[in-house]
Amino acid sequence: MIITKTPLRMSFAGGGSDLQSYYKNNFGAVLSSSIDKYVYVMVNRKFDDYIRVGYSQTEYVNSIDEIGHNIIRETLRKVGVFTKGIDIVYMSDVLPRKWGTGLGFSSSLTVGLLNALYTLKGENISSSRLAEEACEIEIEVLDSPIGKQDQYAAAFGGLNFIKFHSDETVTLDNLNLKSEQLLEINSKLLLFYTGLSSESSVVLKEQKVNTETNKSTINNIDKMVEIAEKLNTDFLSGKFSNLGTRLREGWNLKKNLASKISNTKIDEYYNSAIDSGAIGGKILGSGGGGFILLYADPKDHFKVRKSLKDLKELDFNLSNKGSEVIVNI
Repeated sequence: MIITKTPLRMSFAGGGSDLQSYYKNNFGAVLSSSIDKYVYVMVNRKFDDYIRVGYSQTEYVNSIDEIGHNIIRETLRKVGVFTKGIDIVYMSDVLPRKWGTGLGFSSSLTVGLLNALYTLKGENISSSRLAEEACEIEIEVLDSPIGKQDQYAAAFGGLNFIKFHSDETVTLDNLNLKSEQLLEINSKLLLFYTGLSSESSVVLKEQKVNTETNKSTINNIDKMVEIAEKLNTDFLSGKFSNLGTRLREGWNLKKNLASKISNTKIDEYYNSAIDSGAIGGKILGSGGGGFILLYADPKDHFKVRKSLKDLKELDFNLSNKGSEVIVNI
């Protein structure tokens, strides 16, 4: 039996530049961090020939082709070998509702399942290969209109500056901050679940079209890449207090990339938090719902929490570990 533990992530700056429709003509850049909320995947060989897949429902099937869960089906096909007699079960600290949370769940699941299946197969796979194959499964095979940042964040873990190049290569630089520096950043951050949902594929498809046809969209993403580069410089030089301003600048640009990234309710939550002392923030992921990340001085946290008292808060810490095998028996 193999169990893997793969982190979820939050992106601070540059989201949207990891889409091929943008970086094919230039380069994209994202600054993001894994967090201490995880997707757990368990795989085990079975005595009988059935394939059992367990998540919010249970599937018993005779072949890979019959599996309804698209990520599990295509990941099994990618790894090969396991065509029958296998159990696959997953769970998470933060399971998405119908459409997601903005924490990169699907990519963490794909990376974690690849890691588990290759380990069961007896192969030790690098973080780079896990990320590359997760991108292949989600973007090329399943034709999901997503970018590449989540797969790399899940596979490598840590606080990273990630660049996406026009030749499809990806470079990842871990900022290697000290634990006390990560704690300093973490102490200013608050995370709330909005209770709102939006189908990310709808948002991202519109964003892709806008990126390919709308000059103002390209200009906005150019500025978001610049913010990611500036934030990388800020962090490397110890200027952590700039994060709030960078988040606010990035969110004001991101809202214009597609029509459903924000809405009246999100604007209400965000403005209420700002009026209560938050310096900046953003909706994580593609937008439209999920989690809202806020930056505020700890002395203002009580007021911010009070202004968002109807939302559920998620306690978290920035983490350094990527996908790992925690049980191999």
